[in-house]
Amino acid sequence: MTDKDDDHPNDGALSRRHLVQAIAAGAALTGAGSSDAHAQAPRPDALSTADYVNDAHRWGSAEIAAMFPGFQHLDMKTSGATIRVRHGGSGPPLLLLHGNPESHASWHKVAARLAQRYHVVLADLRGYGDSSLPEPGPNTINYSFRAMAQDMVEVMEQLGHRRYFVAGHDRGGRTTYRMCLDHPERIIKAAVMDVLPNYYVWTNTTKTWAIASWHWLFMAQPEPFPERLMSAAGAEFFLRNRMLIRGGTGVDFINPAVFKEYVRCYTLKTITGSCRDYRACATSDLEMDTADKDRKATPPMLILWGARGPDRSTDFLDVWRRHAVNVTGEGLPCGHYIQEEVPDRVYQHFTEFFV
Repeated sequence: MTDKDDDHPNDGALSRRHLVQAIAAGAALTGAGSSDAHAQAPRPDALSTADYVNDAHRWGSAEIAAMFPGFQHLDMKTSGATIRVRHGGSGPPLLLLHGNPESHASWHKVAARLAQRYHVVLADLRGYGDSSLPEPGPNTINYSFRAMAQDMVEVMEQLGHRRYFVAGHDRGGRTTYRMCLDHPERIIKAAVMDVLPNYYVWTNTTKTWAIASWHWLFMAQPEPFPERLMSAAGAEFFLRNRMLIRGGTGVDFINPAVFKEYVRCYTLKTITGSCRDYRACATSDLEMDTADKDRKATPPMLILWGARGPDRSTDFLDVWRRHAVNVTGEGLPCGHYIQEEVPDRVYQHFTEFFV
């Protein structure tokens, strides 16, 4: 979708309408004839095919929706936020959580394939993507990973799942770990991608880490200082350069349409939410993680990391074994943005592990 399409709705709307009709056809094909007990009936609050045409600024482009054929797309209310969700497929439930500065669209290269085996649930973390921006609360506790974990437990409960697989990349990985600590009875198995435990990071900082992860300290500064500077840079410039620095392996792996989706979502709302996330990381999260530093997560955990990114630890598994009972995993030939750089390897790991 281009700006020209928006300015000339007759031609642009027609082409987009054809695309969303194809999406609807894909939904029918994906869901039809499935006898799996986990198949999901359509929700009355899911999008209609016209929504992408009528309000692309809210729901994103039909081009993005086409990357998730047969997935329902909707907002779900939890006790603390409104969470943007896209879910589809049938089989055992698998929740996928994104990282900063992205959204659930980061799973576009693996979600449709996984949906042939699992009921795949994609969610924007509170403050990110198209999810809502709650008030920060004292000590920014409403943006702690405990709060984000609670959102996801409630989303999965509303979808009819009390036990499920979960995988998280970056901030989603930290949410996944907190889910394993706070809600172990819900998690069958968990995958954590390219992060080390929060307590370990803060108590083992190095010069190399500080340079590569400057955003941890910058975004944790008092509101609205980092928000103003990030907004002034412009979403496209900031995101491209932020991902280039953090990833360490270039940005050629990013699908142009998906990058436009990241830019669309990177409004002052999302900038504010992501900064609140990092403030919580240095305050309320660190307090919780310090209190839990001697606890071990009990669900089996798969640890994946990008072995070619900056400040790559050679002891990911050793560190995680101090924080979880059952740990396996490996470094992959990529940088930070694992599911977008090496989706085939991610798919292989998930389908072998989530059984």
